[in-house]
Parts: sequence; C-alpha cells; structure tokens
Amino acid sequence: MSKERRWFEQSPPEPQAGPRATDVDKVKKLWDQCPACKEVLTAEDLPESLFSCPTCGHHLRFDNFLRLESLVDEGSFVRHDQELAPVDPLSFKDSKAYGDRITASQAKTGENDAYIAGSATIHGLPVQIGSFNFAFMGGSMGSVVGEMITRQFERAAEKGQPAIVISASGGARMQEGVLSLMQMAKTCAALARLRDEAGMPYISVLTHPTTGGVAASFAMLGDLILAEPNALIGFAGPRVIEQTIGQALPEGFQTSEYLLEHGMVDRIVSRLDMKDTLARCLRLLTDPV
Repeated sequence: MSKERRWFEQSPPEPQAGPRATDVDKVKKLWDQCPACKEVLTAEDLPESLFSCPTCGHHLRFDNFLRLESLVDEGSFVRHDQELAPVDPLSFKDSKAYGDRITASQAKTGENDAYIAGSATIHGLPVQIGSFNFAFMGGSMGSVVGEMITRQFERAAEKGQPAIVISASGGARMQEGVLSLMQMAKTCAALARLRDEAGMPYISVLTHPTTGGVAASFAMLGDLILAEPNALIGFAGPRVIEQTIGQALPEGFQTSEYLLEHGMVDRIVSRLDMKDTLARCLRLLTDPV
C-alpha cells in the first residue's frame, strides 16, 4: 500500500471530552439565576447588591461573614468565642454519625459551629452582634450555639450595649437531644437579664428560614423584630401543620409579610437598607431623652 493511503489505516482521533467538572464549577461561579423571577445574575454583581435580585428584589442565600460585613462599620468587628466547638455527648447516629456530620460541616464552612458572634459598631454605635450560618447543619442550635448567644447577651449586659441576633436556622439540633432544647431557656434567661438588669435593648433580625426552637425562643423576643422580605418564619413547617390539622393554610402563611400583617414582626427591611435601619433603631432604643 502506498504511503499516500496509509492514513486510512490510522486510528481515528480520540473524541474531545466535554467540559470538566472544574470548568462547570467555574461557569456556575460566574452566573446565577434568581429563583423568583428567573433573571440571570452575574456573580460579580451579586456582592454589590448584597445578593438580592436587582430586578424583583428577591433575597438569595447570603454568607454570614458578608452579612456581618455589610452591617457593621468597616474594621470594627472583633470576634468572640471562636474557639468553642461541639462534641457528641449522646454518641448519636441516624443515617450518619453526628461526629461525622460535625466534621463534614466544619470542613465545608471552615467554622467550628453555626454561629458567629462579636463586638462592633454600626454608624458609630457600639453593639454586640451575631449571625447564624445556615450552611453549617442548617444553622441548627446545639450546645455551642446556645452558649455563644448566651455569652453575647451577657457581654452586652456587662458592657451596657444593645444586642442584635440575625437568625437563619432550622431550629434546635436533634443530635444533642435535651441538651439542645435547654438552650432555648438558657438564651432567654440571659436575654431577660440583659433587659431587666442592664436595661439594654435587643433587636432580632429574621431571615430565611427562621424556624423550630430558634423561632420559639429568642428570635421572637426582640424589643424590635425586623425581617427580610419573604422569609419563612415559624415553629413547624407549613407541610407539617397542614398534615397535623388536615386543612389548607392561608396564602403566604409564615412569610414575613403574613407575620407583619398579623402583628408578629415590626417591619420588613430589605437587605440593602438593613444597616441604616438598625442604626436608626439603636438610636431610638438607647436615646435617654
């Protein structure tokens, strides 16, 4: 066979592989989509809008570090109790051992648990502030989260400063049983001392979702309760309630808007306006005149 025809004998070229997973991940980091209006959003623009859709105003999931950064004065945040970490007192295991869940969440978030607390200023006003991290086991409240919030209220009372808690939680952490449930009473007792002994106010900020034991304790006990738009707020979820009572629930039940209409929250505040609103509320609640 002549040399000119030997190319027929060659193996066909290997087919080109599709985009690698890393390439897909890069694309996902460049773009997002609003789940409400389906508008395509550029990832680089989302931080500027504090992860709220510029078209319809829908609030997307927000990293708790970025949230705190958006609320406090630049360079003012001093973190507390970062060293606290959960243990597995009950050797709890469902489909996965609790210890393994803790390890996985710590690796995923780089945090010891589902809450960040610290001292800061908002428009120059000193405050003790903390935020839940929903990415850590759904923002669930175990012994460590309850201890951090309790210490936050105690620091606020000691320093004579207001306290702010930003909630995003599925509730008490079932893997710690009654040790988790007791955090509801523990945090509320510390909050009562903040009010009664120190005379300092507490502002509760409810974000999507705020449910379970968190909603049934300090989250709904603010001197002022602010909520982000369209946040799910309640003890049990709507599907559980419907199955229990055997009735359909009203339209928009357990949303921020429904709770505002029924007097359960004081105001719905866009994420973009939250810092200025908190500053005004702090001045109102702490002005001695």
